[in-house]
Amino acid sequence: MGDPPTRGGAWGGCVLRWLGLRLCRRSTLVFALLWFGSWVFLNGLVLVHRTFLSDYCTNDKSRRILNRLCEEYREGSLTGDMCEDLCVQGRVSYQRCLYYENGKKVIEARWNGSPVVLKSKLENFSSYEPLGLLEYQEPGEELSPLDMVFYATLEIRNSLGLEVGNSSLENLLSQGLGGAAAGRGAVGRIVGGGAGVRSYSQAELASLWSLLQQEEYTILRVLQDLTPHVAMVTGSCGHFYALEYLWAGHAWDQNIFPLEEVSVAGESPPSGGLGSGRRWRAREMIHRIALSFLDMVWHFDHDFTHRLHLCDIKPENFAIRKDLTVVAIDVDMAFFDPKMRDLLDQNCSSQDDCNFFDCASRCDLRKKRCSRRRSNSNLQVICDKIFRPWFSPTLLGAKAGLPLQVELQKAVQECSETDRGEEEEEEQRGERQSQDVQQRLHDILTRLLKEGAVTDEGGATERTGHAHTSLNF
Repeated sequence: MGDPPTRGGAWGGCVLRWLGLRLCRRSTLVFALLWFGSWVFLNGLVLVHRTFLSDYCTNDKSRRILNRLCEEYREGSLTGDMCEDLCVQGRVSYQRCLYYENGKKVIEARWNGSPVVLKSKLENFSSYEPLGLLEYQEPGEELSPLDMVFYATLEIRNSLGLEVGNSSLENLLSQGLGGAAAGRGAVGRIVGGGAGVRSYSQAELASLWSLLQQEEYTILRVLQDLTPHVAMVTGSCGHFYALEYLWAGHAWDQNIFPLEEVSVAGESPPSGGLGSGRRWRAREMIHRIALSFLDMVWHFDHDFTHRLHLCDIKPENFAIRKDLTVVAIDVDMAFFDPKMRDLLDQNCSSQDDCNFFDCASRCDLRKKRCSRRRSNSNLQVICDKIFRPWFSPTLLGAKAGLPLQVELQKAVQECSETDRGEEEEEEQRGERQSQDVQQRLHDILTRLLKEGAVTDEGGATERTGHAHTSLNF
């Protein structure tokens, strides 16, 4: 018998067999690892390119976009009440890019020394559909105020999914737009029309039309005089509009909002109110913000002709003012009832098919069709995604066992499980339950604020700072 093959000879034979497509176990493993590593590497390159190179929020690109906006303003293609300050007077200074994805641009700037946020759904002015009426006008011809209000109203109805010819909607639109005779309201403010009745130039019409094609802008502009819980539009230039700068939420912050920054810039509690004459504590600020969330839900459910549904509820889509008022700052996924029903009206084979982000309905498995009625509510999702992390025993620590805190936790749990139901009777019963639990939450939070005020008078203190935790990821 010959000598046994050496280890090197065995490995060499294995390699030779591998080269001849006769694989041994070790070579198969090596080949599989090499293939998997190459796959991960290539997919990583694609991800890096898409995330950091293609849509990366760079200052150079943002400045080029604003420079192009100003070039079109100087050419007379677009206009707005912010253009002169941005492009000529230098009263608008670029700060940084906040967000950029699929053309949507969000930029932080300072206008006359005050911070603002510039937004546009699409990067370029030419990307928006032009107003067809302009094609039939002579270059110097202007559109009358009555025609402007008529076309703007139609576009707003279409954008918000409101029914044309429904007189119950006229109050909402008239409050948001104002009458042509009055010469005020959204149309006049959009193009800086002032208080008088006048005609609109082609640049003003084209700019207005690009703004009205942005659903978020339309909702904010129509509702900003009707509720304190949406961000204020402070100006526009072409397809970009400016919003008030607010303290936005973050999922990685256990308090969601930067309370220490608001505490420094904030105002003292109102005279005679809960906790007047002293600085707010962190937990007291949380309770006040929670009360403002409840107030926002009530406004969106009852103050408009149709209920306003929030289908993307997360900390980043809300902000707070100095007085701790909660403000919806990203309403791309906010819909009035008529449009919400159309979005939910889909074919289905399971309950998951009837979930439109945070707005859900039920699947009729017999008809294979989703109900057009939303089964959950704004309050239910806010209780689940915002209140439960805030008032969880883990974060409350030793205070979690206090009677009012236990009562609050139970109310939040019940709130997050309250369902409006599919049938009309179930919906009405669910609506009553929702209102009851909302009132309980309001009462408990108010009592907690009173207890906090009494504790402070006794000399107890609490730091306003906020810690970061992984609990809210």
